[in-house]
Amino acid sequence: MGFHSFESPYDWSRIDSFRRRAEQCPGGMVDLSVGSPVDPVPRSVRDALTAASDDGQARGYPKTAGDGLLRQAAADWFRRCRGVDLDALGADLVPTVGSKEAVALMASLLHLGPGDRVVQPTVSYPTYAIGTQLAGAQVTTVDDPTDTDSWVDLPGVRAIWINSPGNPGGQVIDRAGLAKIVRAARSIKAMVLSDECYALLDWSRPAQARQNAPIPASPCILEPQVCGGDASGILCLYSLSKQSNMAGYRAALVAGDAHLVEAMTAYRKQVGLIVPGPVQRAMRAALDDGEAVLAQREVYARRLRALAQALRAYGYEAVMPQGGLYIWTQARSGDCWADMADLSRMGILASPGEFYGDGRRLRFSSTISDEQLELALERLRTGPKDPC
Repeated sequence: MGFHSFESPYDWSRIDSFRRRAEQCPGGMVDLSVGSPVDPVPRSVRDALTAASDDGQARGYPKTAGDGLLRQAAADWFRRCRGVDLDALGADLVPTVGSKEAVALMASLLHLGPGDRVVQPTVSYPTYAIGTQLAGAQVTTVDDPTDTDSWVDLPGVRAIWINSPGNPGGQVIDRAGLAKIVRAARSIKAMVLSDECYALLDWSRPAQARQNAPIPASPCILEPQVCGGDASGILCLYSLSKQSNMAGYRAALVAGDAHLVEAMTAYRKQVGLIVPGPVQRAMRAALDDGEAVLAQREVYARRLRALAQALRAYGYEAVMPQGGLYIWTQARSGDCWADMADLSRMGILASPGEFYGDGRRLRFSSTISDEQLELALERLRTGPKDPC
């Protein structure tokens, strides 16, 4: 496994001039660009991390595959929140040092390389393409992966990336669509790589008020009715960064085909891609704390609704996404960079759609404090008064 070169428009230094202009506005900049959580880490997670800071998992080397307590918590979480029994599917799991690492290394750890093709959505998280390029494989984009005719007959297809709920667009793929992708991939002996990091932030499924009600979740690629009760050729990626505000903990996991997971875990052992022991204990607490997830869901739902309304007032065709943390909307000018300049003069920093595959759009993140949200809402509703 050797790294090949890569190219990508995904370079945050490209928005530095807009950042500097926005920072000059009275009251400062409102940063709606990066999806980095700002709310408190759940108390249960902090307590678990503190308690584990000097136990055996902190003093000694942690297990690459995850300690028994974490593995059981993750299996229980899949059963409770995603309707998936990993053992019954022939599936295994491994914790990863955040989801970006898992995405970027996936193609390389799966032995993809020159001559292999990886399919992904045209509008998507940039690291899918970067990871494919690092492995030396070919990136092929399609507008809608559920349109399997657009990729199933292409030569050399070895894997298909899907993302539901999607970043940046928030689209949710239903069970029929997921099952169609699995069938098509298996027909050509390709793997399905499903990024489900926003699965518990599905806004088409409202949370129920009754006690012990399940957390609403988008369909999972490992559900029996999707995969046919068999995890072969399927990997599901999940992160605790968004649901539990743990981006700094670097806490994620990959679950699916036991043979694929076992092979990836062997490489991870040798290169030291191991989640620290105390973080593994914190992950266990986060997976068990559904109450904290429900509370955070309500915060993001409220912010997204308010942000969409204010963006509409300013002239954007903004709507509540099906899932995820972002408002993905057409640029008012038709060009994301012109809109970036316009917004920066009001002290607002957005994310240019070109980063994600569509330069005609913008992405606005809801991962800001309520105080910053109110400032953004005021500026959008009243429009520019004294441009910075």
